[in-house]
Amino acid sequence: MSNIDEIIAQSSFSLSDLEQLLRCEGEDMLRLLEHGGRIKNLYSGNKVYFRGLIEFSNICQKDCFYCGIRHSNRSVQRYNLTDQEILEAARFADECNFGSIVLQSGENSSPASADRISKLVEQIKHQSKGRLGITLSVGEQPEPVYRQWFEAGAHRYLLRIETTNQTLFRKIHPQNLLHDFNRRLDCLHALRAIGYQTGTGVMIGLPFQTMGDLAQDLLFFQQFGIDMVGMGPYLEHSQTPLYKFRNELLPIQKRFELSLKMIATLRILMKDINIAAATALQAIDPMGREKGIKVGANIIMPNITPGLYRNDYLLYENKPCIDEEPSQCKGCLDARIAMADGEIGYGEWGDSLHFKTRTKT
Repeated sequence: MSNIDEIIAQSSFSLSDLEQLLRCEGEDMLRLLEHGGRIKNLYSGNKVYFRGLIEFSNICQKDCFYCGIRHSNRSVQRYNLTDQEILEAARFADECNFGSIVLQSGENSSPASADRISKLVEQIKHQSKGRLGITLSVGEQPEPVYRQWFEAGAHRYLLRIETTNQTLFRKIHPQNLLHDFNRRLDCLHALRAIGYQTGTGVMIGLPFQTMGDLAQDLLFFQQFGIDMVGMGPYLEHSQTPLYKFRNELLPIQKRFELSLKMIATLRILMKDINIAAATALQAIDPMGREKGIKVGANIIMPNITPGLYRNDYLLYENKPCIDEEPSQCKGCLDARIAMADGEIGYGEWGDSLHFKTRTKT
């Protein structure tokens, strides 16, 4: 029995254990990835749940050093879908029996934006007769705004911490109140207290990032008791400050493999959470998301943003599927999930089993 076999057989994991899993290569890596897939099937089954992704605006007040739609990037063609375009995309998801949607945008903390999102959530609930589950991913907001949206009908929220190493966090963000680690953490605590299924995530393979940082990220997910995680490989964008460090990054294939190891290790560590197979995986490997499903992920977010706008929501370069319409994306994913030995949970919200357990009274 290899050391990797001994570690994955444990019921609890130290920081050192997690680092060893993330560093494993060759046959050891294959054993780790296979075990992640087995744990997923044992605890969550082989169902894969869709979250129809509507990237409704790329207008952002933040200036994160890694992001292509950062406020200071003047070359971005900014857009904001109309309410009708958003409702049509949600109707498409409902008609395709996706079960859930994600409303995602750059950050905007204006009262007008908060009220607009509340209205849209209520309209989508009414339009779908309550069939569609709604996840929001629109950044840091005041606690009353989160509560307003929850009362309107949103029940899941994704707010990525990006890294739990505060020194690294400061290196990849401007140092001002808009980009404060503790503020982001406070938002996650507020979301959980309100009653959201709370999600977060990190970038994998960032400049300056160590294997210990990633191991600590995994422990953070566990200690916080997160319900869902969206994480994927860091992919550089030429119009961002971090691009100048591109020659210091892990090779792109190593970032891909490390992302798969992160998914498998997290599945072993937190057996009943929801884990998304990030679109960024597919930017590296044509079967990237399916490989993520095989090793432990159980959520896919097909992009149902109207094709006209997809090329303008580029958080990173070489984003896949930007030239497809939503109907093309759906047909492609049906076949891809089957190839990954998954069964699509059509018409199901696919709520986090971890959330159900921790809120059970």
